[in-house]
Amino acid sequence: MLSTLRNSVLWRFVETQAITCTAFRIRSFQQQRRLNTTTRIFSEKYNIILMGSPGSGKSTVARILANKLNKPSIDIDNDVLEPMWGKKISEKLKEKGSKAFIEEEGKALMTVKAENSIISLTGSNPLHDEAMRYIANTGYVIFLDYPAKGILQRLHKMKIDRIVGQEMGTPLTDILDHRQSTYEQAYDIRILCEEDESPESVSEKVVQALKVLEEDQGYVSTRQDVKSQSPHERTTLGEILLQGLAPDGGLFVPALQIPCLTKGEWSRLVNMRYQDRAVRIMEKLINPCDLHPSKLRLFIEKAYNTELFNDEKIFPVRHLQDNQFLLELFHGPTGSFKDGALQLMPQMFVDALKHSQPMNNSRYIILVATSGDTGGAVLDGFRRHAEGSGVGVIVLFPEHGISEVQRLQMTSMSGGNVQVLGIDGDFDLCQAMIKKAFQDQDLASWLEANGNFKLSAANSITWGRLLPQIVFQVSSYLNLVEQKVISLGDEVDVSIPTGNFGNILGAFYAQAMGIPFRRLICASNTNNTLTEFINSGKYDIRSRQLQKTQSPAIDILKASNLERFIYHMSNRDYQLVRKCFKDLEENQCFEVTGQVCAKMNDEKYGYLLDPHTAIAKFVADLVNDGDVPMIINATAHYSKFIPQVLQALGRKKDMKDKSVSELFEMAHKITEAPSMHSKLEECVKSASVCEKVLKPNYEDVEREIKIFSHKI
Repeated sequence: MLSTLRNSVLWRFVETQAITCTAFRIRSFQQQRRLNTTTRIFSEKYNIILMGSPGSGKSTVARILANKLNKPSIDIDNDVLEPMWGKKISEKLKEKGSKAFIEEEGKALMTVKAENSIISLTGSNPLHDEAMRYIANTGYVIFLDYPAKGILQRLHKMKIDRIVGQEMGTPLTDILDHRQSTYEQAYDIRILCEEDESPESVSEKVVQALKVLEEDQGYVSTRQDVKSQSPHERTTLGEILLQGLAPDGGLFVPALQIPCLTKGEWSRLVNMRYQDRAVRIMEKLINPCDLHPSKLRLFIEKAYNTELFNDEKIFPVRHLQDNQFLLELFHGPTGSFKDGALQLMPQMFVDALKHSQPMNNSRYIILVATSGDTGGAVLDGFRRHAEGSGVGVIVLFPEHGISEVQRLQMTSMSGGNVQVLGIDGDFDLCQAMIKKAFQDQDLASWLEANGNFKLSAANSITWGRLLPQIVFQVSSYLNLVEQKVISLGDEVDVSIPTGNFGNILGAFYAQAMGIPFRRLICASNTNNTLTEFINSGKYDIRSRQLQKTQSPAIDILKASNLERFIYHMSNRDYQLVRKCFKDLEENQCFEVTGQVCAKMNDEKYGYLLDPHTAIAKFVADLVNDGDVPMIINATAHYSKFIPQVLQALGRKKDMKDKSVSELFEMAHKITEAPSMHSKLEECVKSASVCEKVLKPNYEDVEREIKIFSHKI
């Protein structure tokens, strides 16, 4: 079964069962500052403030920008400090020493009275908090982030002798490293400069970045005409995080096109830590008016660290066999790829809630339907990062549709703001109940009157879940470049087990950002409604019954994120999307034809794995042509499905009458690759503290939501 969705994007499905195969601080001037979300940068009195290392070409770029934008240019070194002091900068530095020099330089900066100007800061201005707070409040701080190697070459060539720290004999490499950590906390917009990039090119990047900031209308629904949104009605990231679904039932997507990075820009990220890559990728996708880069970095460092993840690479890529590599997404606290999003998204949600107050004193109940892994990750993320914030979480799971380890993991998770409910039904029923709750106006009125509660979502339908998934898909490619398996620009294939279409959509967006994924291979099981849709253009679940398999996380008939994909494949045809999902709701069926369908059919053509990863591996083997490396998404640790895995290994007799904890002990003796997940092993030894099973009717769920609201 072959289908290509768009030229270079091949999706392949298979019906199979389980198999086996051998803290940064936020500086004070940012804490007190919030950017204007409706700024007209080019027509108002805001300054454009250039910041960067000595030798980064700030003065030259400032002059070019001044000419392009018809604004005056102010060089703090040449136009302010030297005229004020009556001597050269190097002489002043030698006279005063670093500490006193920074203080006097800061005081001088605070005398600058300018508007509608291009201001080129000194390399040491950001070292003075008060002065940076003053100047940052007059406009937008643009960080010209040049590669350190190029900076050093320039400085040695220019024989610069006026850099703070030089007079004490501090090596330039140490000075630049310290400056970088300071700059990382002081900018509004980063310009990721390439090796040997010209000032003219950098200045054009600055102009384009400011245009994006000015033109950005935030987010629109997949069922809304982007042109119908007024510039004065910008929907922010915080608003869509709190809302979950769009008011018209659609899914939120960025109003602007996904930004695409150049090969030179990607090269800057190759040798970085995962956390640093994440900052640079996500700040390209998030307006700084919505979430400031300094705060984004703080959240990322808190989300991805070795206290929560068992590997310092966070999501490492390891060689499996031949041209196949595993992207290990299971090192987080709950052992699945969902941790990648759900250690970060709750922090963003709480921040959005804080900034909606005091205008909005609402509290929130997050409703989540899970087919296994999402529930544990949501519970862990929100109890860890949101307890006491006025945010609670209710997770619905199919009582007989998840693994025993997944059930134990959720029901043993304690916290004052979490609740777990089993439903005597399948995942689609759980999801339908969540959707009904969102549409229930009587429930909404009751919650508002009894505690000012609102409902929101944390499933993959929320954009806050997709953002981090884009990052780890990008990072997997950069890891192969870093390991010298490929050169930057070489193509790779990606095989991803898929049920709700979220993780594969992250890879789709990574491709849109410029990552050369040749084929996005989507691996499914017997619940193959997506297979039929890709092959025929028809999505039909009228006569389908959900089949329970050994890979329950992808036992799904309604793939929620498919709506976003159709929106993009149809060139943002919101009317088509609206019609398709209205038909699906009313008739359990819809069909796309013509150009959209044609795009989906352009071309026809000693490691223990969990059942979902095994499916991705099986499909990868089927379609592997050996021409390029194949990245297989290992989306969960095998121990989450320990009975199924041991049975597939022929250990059924040895498993008789053994507890889940004893099965873990058996697995220890079978393999060391990958190593046992310590946090999962702990959870299966814990007692259930919040297990309740409901009959398959909405009224019981509604009652539990009301009861839970009194506990938050």
